[in-house]
Formats: sequence, C-alpha cells, structure tokens
Amino acid sequence: MGLIKKFECIQLTKTQEGSINFFSLQFTPDTFLYEIAPQSIDDLFCHPFQTDQLLVVQGKMVLVCLQNHQYHYILMTQHLPQVIKIPNGIPHLVINLTCEPCWVINTVIRHGDPHPKDYQPGKKPFPLDMEKINQLFSQ
Repeated sequence: MGLIKKFECIQLTKTQEGSINFFSLQFTPDTFLYEIAPQSIDDLFCHPFQTDQLLVVQGKMVLVCLQNHQYHYILMTQHLPQVIKIPNGIPHLVINLTCEPCWVINTVIRHGDPHPKDYQPGKKPFPLDMEKINQLFSQ
C-alpha cells in the first residue's frame, strides 16, 4: 500500500530578537509572489509535477483542497503566519472575496521539469460550499 498524500498546515516558528520577530521560511529557486484579485474564485488546479507551499503575506484568502472526494476549506491571512503545503496530485483553488488584493508567496518544489499539465485548470466535481466560505471570510 502506498503513502497517501495530503495537504499540511505548517505553523512557522518565531524567533524574537529585540522588537523584531523572525519566521523561518523555505525558499527554492521557484519562489513566486502572486496577487490574488479581489472578488475572485480561481480555477481548480492539480499539479502532477510540483508541490505548492503557500504563505499569505498581505490580505486573506480561502484555500480549497479536494481530498477524499470532499472539499477542505482553509482560511489564510496575514495575521496567521502559516504555510500550507499542497503535494503534487492534490486539486486545489484559491478564493478572495474581499475588496483588496491578497498577496501570496508560493515556494514551488518541482518533481521534474516544469510541465504544461501543471498549469491546466480542471473542472470542479461539485459546487463549492459558499456559505462555509463566507463564514470563513467573516472571521
């Protein structure tokens, strides 16, 4: 039986030096800064050849991961320093229902050369739970 891949929520460790807090991050040569537009629901993506590691640096968004035939909804904000690690093969999308852009760092771990399949959107197998998403944004 093979290992089951699943997304992880990784709390960043904080070190304080005087009045400055340091948080440890993992960077790779494929580290990107993304702007998630206000009032947007992204397409569903499933990257066969890359692992995403997402950190919100400004604003907030809901990350939706599809695992075991159900959606998992994760609120990510600038006020909670955590990285969500999404292994290759896990379908996911991001939602920003606020009036401001959300800025996200994605530290990509490649599993081979970049491949066009990593950037082809897929169809949502069933509707999103917008009530749950709105509840998360109201927190």
